[in-house]
Amino acid sequence: MKVQVNRRQLLKMSAAGAALAVGFGAMPVMAAEAGGTLRLSVNITPGVLNPMLVRAAAEYMMAEMLYSGLTSLGTDMTAQPDLATEWSSNEDATEWRFVLREGVKFSNGQALTSADVVASFAKLLDPETGAPGRRNLGPIKSVEADGDFVVVITTQTPFADLPVALTYPTAKVVPADIIANDFDSLAQVPVGSGPFRLQEFRADEISVLVKNPDYFVAGLPYLDEVQIKTFPDSAGSSAALLAGEIDMMHDVQPTDFARIDAAAGVTGLRTPSGRFLDVVMDTTVAPFNDIRVRQALSLCVDREAMVELVAEGYGTPGNDSPINAAYRYFADAPYKAYDPVQAKALLAEAGYPDGLELELVASVKPGYRSTMAVVLREMAKPGGFDINVKTMDHSTYLDQVWKKGKFYVGFYNMLPTEGMSFNLLFTSGASWNETRWNNAEFDEYVRKADETTDTAMRTDLYANAQALMQAEVPALIPCFFDILGARADYVNGYDQHPRGASFAFHKVWMGPDAPQKG
Repeated sequence: MKVQVNRRQLLKMSAAGAALAVGFGAMPVMAAEAGGTLRLSVNITPGVLNPMLVRAAAEYMMAEMLYSGLTSLGTDMTAQPDLATEWSSNEDATEWRFVLREGVKFSNGQALTSADVVASFAKLLDPETGAPGRRNLGPIKSVEADGDFVVVITTQTPFADLPVALTYPTAKVVPADIIANDFDSLAQVPVGSGPFRLQEFRADEISVLVKNPDYFVAGLPYLDEVQIKTFPDSAGSSAALLAGEIDMMHDVQPTDFARIDAAAGVTGLRTPSGRFLDVVMDTTVAPFNDIRVRQALSLCVDREAMVELVAEGYGTPGNDSPINAAYRYFADAPYKAYDPVQAKALLAEAGYPDGLELELVASVKPGYRSTMAVVLREMAKPGGFDINVKTMDHSTYLDQVWKKGKFYVGFYNMLPTEGMSFNLLFTSGASWNETRWNNAEFDEYVRKADETTDTAMRTDLYANAQALMQAEVPALIPCFFDILGARADYVNGYDQHPRGASFAFHKVWMGPDAPQKG
């Protein structure tokens, strides 16, 4: 196989805490002159254009190309300069100064200043805005301007991860006057300072973005145009790549990866990651308000088999915590053993001696959601669970099930830090608190870990948080998935990101063998 694996990221998976250190390297002179059009496929169409409200990978992709934030996320999970060229904090990491680039323009011609940053963060942090991941920006107390090109952010408690937290996909800067007078217009007309501008948007079909001639990084982007094409299923996307109708697949299904990678002129892309599927259980309603039921289901998972059957071997086992070896503070522990006999005993203790019938809902996208649901159904039968799997299209799932259902399969990309992952999904005040676990002890572990700058203390506190999740099982997290994609061999400069929500298409360039537009 000719799969392109990021070796340093692979090493990180096998040694907890090892740092990623991947760069694009020196680009050939021809890259700056190449121009051209990148045709990219996604299986879930971008449905939200307002950058503060984006929720899914295709929307993150659009927001990153059209807008800029203070910082961006490197492939080593560290903060990199974007609108801010440098930053520093006081000794206890409660006051941060970000120095902005001068000469940055929005796509409407307005100059970007600190006033736009202040207004953007005020809008992001306002609960009425409903910005996903609002709490992942950190315990921000105030955002103030110090002149036209310095922003001072004060946090309520010490927060050493602030520059990384500000890379969250919704943390984009838009003009202050649009926020004040016409915020809803961003749903139709993007006004940002990113490397591209929106030329065309047809929902469920295609988005066309063209080079921003005023982008603040000299010489970038290399591409003249990016076309994001929506395919209703992965089979159509795969066929288009192999036929030369597109140049890159953002997301390849594990079942298709080997075949696509073996095709002439195509290279498979594989990057170990903390991306995971979880089986969400609403812990406030029966039967999942009984910890014994959740623990019993957890004992019905053969985790090594899940990797093979669901991820086709392109992943690693999970242990009912969203943290794996890709994270700095991963606490290694033996995987739970498959024990349906003990599962049956726990169900009987919980009042279900004759077993338990459940309905598990799974979106059809990505396809391995429903695969996991079916595999879990079969694994859980000997433990006394009779699971009926119900699949539905993704838009219906988002509207009717996500954050509302009591038993369903969720899907999440890796987040840059342990705290961001916990605070997005599992703390009592989490933006997407699907399980409604609301465990005060867990909240306290996460809060203290987020606030301290002491590495040893953070290690212990995050380890305690992981152990508590594994014991009480608010969600099943059976395995983690490598990021799988594919590109034509003439596509250069693209480096897969383990986060799964950062793309850097402005650094991509097309080789001389690329087909010409039109």
